[in-house]
Amino acid sequence: MTVATAAKVNDRPTFDARVFLGLAKINEGRTTAVYEKNEAVFAQGDPANAIFYLQKGKVKLTVVSNSGKEAVVALLGSGDFFGEGCLARQALRVSTATAMDECSVMRLEKARMIRVLHEEPAFSELFVAHLLSRSIRVEEDLVDQLFNSSEKRLARVLLLLANFGKESPPEPVIPKISQETLAEMVGTTRSRVSFFMNKFRRLGFIDYKDRVKVHSSLLNVVLQDN
Repeated sequence: MTVATAAKVNDRPTFDARVFLGLAKINEGRTTAVYEKNEAVFAQGDPANAIFYLQKGKVKLTVVSNSGKEAVVALLGSGDFFGEGCLARQALRVSTATAMDECSVMRLEKARMIRVLHEEPAFSELFVAHLLSRSIRVEEDLVDQLFNSSEKRLARVLLLLANFGKESPPEPVIPKISQETLAEMVGTTRSRVSFFMNKFRRLGFIDYKDRVKVHSSLLNVVLQDN
């Protein structure tokens, strides 16, 4: 099965206490749940009747084609909304959201979310900024996938997982993740991932045994010309 993704490191709006003030307006129709690693928050084809807010942890969004090919289309971290397609009359989920580590996720019913967006202008402004940021990231991801090497895409995935390039502090030790999973995210083979991981370690960009520790020097791979 061929799996492809385009991940990159870039700044994005950091959702602060104003988000929680807005979400606090939703009394009924708001629940919070904890998801274990590899547990699905929702699956492709499920009814799209709610939006989700990732309070803690990391989530990946994947899509499977009719022929069975899978693509990782987004990696999400704390402060991200997902499942927002329901607000645009999306009846069924077009992707699967899966926890990459233990996650705390708030579920917001569609009707309640729409009401808060109408009644809370400050919150609506933040949410629109989130949507615009996601749109920009999608465009940049496509450029990455089309023009960057698998080595650079792997470096970007590792930096993204470690939270580099965002306004919140980096988390250099990333959750335990297999080379098979990294290969799926990058869109290459496990052997190529192993080759580049060993290269990164030899150059001092990362350390890894049970878990991967990412150093800021890995940015050199992302910034270098192909």
